[in-house]
Amino acid sequence: QVQLVESGGGLVQPGGSLRLSCAASGSIFSITAMGWYRQAPGKQRELVATITRGGSTNYADSVKGRFTISRDNNINTMYLQMNSLKPEDTDVYYCNADAFLNLKWSRYWGQGTQVTVSS
Repeated sequence: QVQLVESGGGLVQPGGSLRLSCAASGSIFSITAMGWYRQAPGKQRELVATITRGGSTNYADSVKGRFTISRDNNINTMYLQMNSLKPEDTDVYYCNADAFLNLKWSRYWGQGTQVTVSS
């Protein structure tokens, strides 16, 4: 099993910055790719960014140039640096991890952290 705990959400003004963290524990050796998703009430969860164990990244078009995903494998933590935040970035942000464990792939999710961009 893999456990994920997000932190760093909060209220920020438009144009401001936040950094989200996602700490992984448990069977961390099995984790390959990790990512950030976000979800507004009544909407589908959408991809924000992903990062492989080797550091290759992928971003949603809506956040390219503003958000940066990174991970520190030494401390089993992933980050999302969010700059130039807009009101439309307001959502609950979830981290996830894909892991190959017990001969099967599984996807794990954190509990989510609220990000609110408002003046």
